[in-house]
Amino acid sequence: MYEDLKYWYLRDYKLFRTLSFGQIKQLCIITGFKKAQKGEIIYFFSSDVPRIFLLKKGNIKIVAVDEDGNETIKDIIQKGDLFGELTLETDDQTNEYAKVLSDDVAICSFLMADFEDLLLRNPSLALSYTKFVGLKMKRIKNSYSNLISKDAKTRLFQFLKDWAEKAGKRIGNKVVIENYLTQNDIAQIICTSRQTATQLLNEMETNGTLIYNRKEIIISDISKL
Repeated sequence: MYEDLKYWYLRDYKLFRTLSFGQIKQLCIITGFKKAQKGEIIYFFSSDVPRIFLLKKGNIKIVAVDEDGNETIKDIIQKGDLFGELTLETDDQTNEYAKVLSDDVAICSFLMADFEDLLLRNPSLALSYTKFVGLKMKRIKNSYSNLISKDAKTRLFQFLKDWAEKAGKRIGNKVVIENYLTQNDIAQIICTSRQTATQLLNEMETNGTLIYNRKEIIISDISKL
């Protein structure tokens, strides 16, 4: 059963569409498959065997921990995203982990060494992967730029717009987002205090910009963000 699941998960993923049926079947041999539940930590970047993951279902957060033990959400991983040792280099100084946000997730994974070998044997795949990593690094760079140059309210608006674009269900100008983040999570993502994030969200509810609860966020008019 898992072999069939792995095949269709990989076949449907855009990065592997250049591979033939036989190549996909060979890829299944080196692919691990895992399901996990909400709150489960699935990977420690600094201590586990280097891997690359493909998220097929659910949502995950990447959390960075500094020397004082303070945690910051570095990235939110959504369905179809790759995460792990994407640069194909290990960093012993990195102290990060991946934690499940949604009720359950499904993940395919590859040992970094096996994935490197796959890229060497498939130049078209290597090119696609290079473009993917380049776009992801650009997005992270833009995110850091926003943190430095914009105030907390603008950062929150930008985050909600990006989240709505990626995962929201749109009805005219109204967007409904399945909410798997706490207010503290949102505060960490936009690099502000929980108190400030809560205040900003309350202000948006008061003026009718959005409705926020544990299950969903409803943005009444996305064009006003």
